[in-house]
Amino acid sequence: MAKILITSGPTRQYLDPVRYLSNASSGRMGAALAEAALRLGHEVVIVSGPVSIQYPSAAKVVPVITTDEMLLASRTWFARCDGAIGAAAPCDYMPRFVETQKIAKTGEPLTLQLVETPDVVATLGQMKTDRQWVVGFALETEDRRFRAIVKLEKKLCDMIVSNGPTAIDSDENDVELLDASGVAVAHVKGTKQQVADVLLAEIDDRLIRKTASIR
Repeated sequence: MAKILITSGPTRQYLDPVRYLSNASSGRMGAALAEAALRLGHEVVIVSGPVSIQYPSAAKVVPVITTDEMLLASRTWFARCDGAIGAAAPCDYMPRFVETQKIAKTGEPLTLQLVETPDVVATLGQMKTDRQWVVGFALETEDRRFRAIVKLEKKLCDMIVSNGPTAIDSDENDVELLDASGVAVAHVKGTKQQVADVLLAEIDDRLIRKTASIR
């Protein structure tokens, strides 16, 4: 049995006390992955941004809001886990300055200065030992496989899941699972639970059992 960290859902980056940048990630893929992992007998910790769905009751859920909070919680829990699946959609950018009061309308265009947030999956990839593994997700609108392979290498992942924007806030998904060399080892289309079941079976066979043999 492995202990698996799953990041899930969106994060929020506040502009002022009431407004924030975010995305439409629902957390459904993370919940489905958690359910699939639990069915295989693994222990699951979910670090999740704000979502309205319910995660499996058998999983430990660590709620966060910002990308920095997701990074901190993921780093802390990954040190206690055998592997991680980065299914979350954290904000890639945050405002350079956060206003302490609500930004008032002036009738003029508003210019925002944005800076990149830290990369959660890449950080875990840099942290992992030879007894740990990391699986990332790459959501792209074009050149999906090429961009997924770039992320696979850049983030030091052991495998990566390539999907598209139609996955966001949907009950279904259409993905490719690429191994460490960039070769597609599975192509799955269906409900997110069906997709998650196939992904976890592959991860269990190719990563979890492999790392368990060297402990």
